[in-house]
Amino acid sequence: MVLVRMFVNGQAMSGGSLNHALRGASFVGAVSTAPGYRFYSVRDEFPGLYPVAEGGVAVPGELYSVEYRILREELLPNEPAELELTVIELADGSGSLSMKMRAESLELPGVRDISDRGGWLHYLAHGTRPPS
Repeated sequence: MVLVRMFVNGQAMSGGSLNHALRGASFVGAVSTAPGYRFYSVRDEFPGLYPVAEGGVAVPGELYSVEYRILREELLPNEPAELELTVIELADGSGSLSMKMRAESLELPGVRDISDRGGWLHYLAHGTRPPS
């Protein structure tokens, strides 16, 4: 059985509406991306990462060890069309699979930059910047 690492930062995180798609995956731990991403809310329904050369932030999320079958049959079919699978850099310099915003999705109505809001869970709970 081949396992891959999958970083999630939205509804697939613990307690989220898509976490059921990671049943059978192993929770590795809470992690953050390297500071090379902007983070967006799409209609306040789900978030999306987007890599940038400048002005990026570290985005908090969770790391899972996942079988390809779970990824292919459970998680990816539940992901929104505005997102696509990619490889990202984590804060420790290692890589992981993750979903990211499609470039063309950045200009859709209801997409807003929430990079300074402390991650998806903080944004949902408070809608404001985290305390300094």
